[in-house]
Amino acid sequence: MTTTTTPLPDLVAPEFWNRTIEERAADLAVIREAAPFTEWSVLNLLTLAQDPFWAATRHADILEISRNAKVFCSGQGSTAIQDMPPEAAELFGSFITMDDPRHARLRGIVSRSFTPRRLQSVLDSVETICTEVIDGMCEQGEVDLVETVSAPFPLLVICDMMGIPRSEFTTVLDATNVILGSGDPDTLNGENFFTGLFSAGQTLIGLMQEVAEHRRANPADDLTTELIHGVDAGDDVMGPEDLGPFFILLAVAGNDTTRTATSLGMHLLGRNPDQKRLWQKDLDDLAPTAVEEIVRMASPVTFMRRTVTEPTTLSGNDFDTGDRVVMLYGAANRDPRVFEDPERFDVTRAPNPHVGFGGPGPHFCLGAHLARRELAVVFRQLLTRMPDIEPVADPVHLNPLGIPLVGGVKELRVRFTPSKPLEA
Repeated sequence: MTTTTTPLPDLVAPEFWNRTIEERAADLAVIREAAPFTEWSVLNLLTLAQDPFWAATRHADILEISRNAKVFCSGQGSTAIQDMPPEAAELFGSFITMDDPRHARLRGIVSRSFTPRRLQSVLDSVETICTEVIDGMCEQGEVDLVETVSAPFPLLVICDMMGIPRSEFTTVLDATNVILGSGDPDTLNGENFFTGLFSAGQTLIGLMQEVAEHRRANPADDLTTELIHGVDAGDDVMGPEDLGPFFILLAVAGNDTTRTATSLGMHLLGRNPDQKRLWQKDLDDLAPTAVEEIVRMASPVTFMRRTVTEPTTLSGNDFDTGDRVVMLYGAANRDPRVFEDPERFDVTRAPNPHVGFGGPGPHFCLGAHLARRELAVVFRQLLTRMPDIEPVADPVHLNPLGIPLVGGVKELRVRFTPSKPLEA
């Protein structure tokens, strides 16, 4: 429970989240050290009521909440702090907004195609797509890294993996920008938040339905084919009502860890040139630890929510049935109880038990293996093809309506010595 009478930084203020990760981390540390759990509330734009919640900021508590899906469930809301109609929650969250047995069934269908062996062809294409993207910007000398690399690279991987035609890439990018924008006016193109959000969702579902219809008659070597036909005879398959929301999940949450971590990783390397030089001296051997450290420090996914299903006590805090608990991953990833010198960016840090891909349990990120591969590839190419690359300003963060699901970056200007495309 909250045990301090000192005013805490205003966690729910939109301006809290459009600052640098260093500024946010400093205030999250104050909240984390005040108490294991602190009480807040946010305005529900559908009901115009205040929805109260508990903020979980300590590493050990987030591990326990993540493991205990029976008591801390996802089926009453996970990707939004406020309560949403179940249909809306599932539209934008697919199986991560469900509990078993529905969650286990859909995750099982997807997990068949997300093993390292099944992903091998996708992992092989990551290098090619990364080369293509960097070829498009390497001669310019100064660019917005978000526009030229961070945003297109992981989304191209996902579109190719799903069999989405390249001609539809801009459509997917524009729709995902709206959903990821968390209400930022720059991403809504003049629409109000709910109109823009649901319009973007329907655009992605409509596109996925067209692709799936084609793949039912014309199977191919892509994830859409595997989801609707199965990998082996007798496999359970995904129906039309689940395929569209899954594509939204993949196109939004599935690419944004890489997107945001690429931008914030470059920011961190610019702030820590000694760590950049260290990594450049041993790119392949240090890639695994460097990537984990970027995910820890950047914590691209800001939160996931759980709802208490029965009275319980954790770290001395009593919870009632129906209480909302919001796990703030960035705070846990800098918990001094777990991480030595947690504010130091260290590309050699090991072990590194961060929760940047979620805590242990049934909702751990299925795409973590792919995200790690993408980050290793993109930083190896950036740091070898343009070794003097550096930010020229701090990242420009989203201006969200409240606590954003993803701490997105709108712009990060970088400069470097121009080089020739590899595929020229």
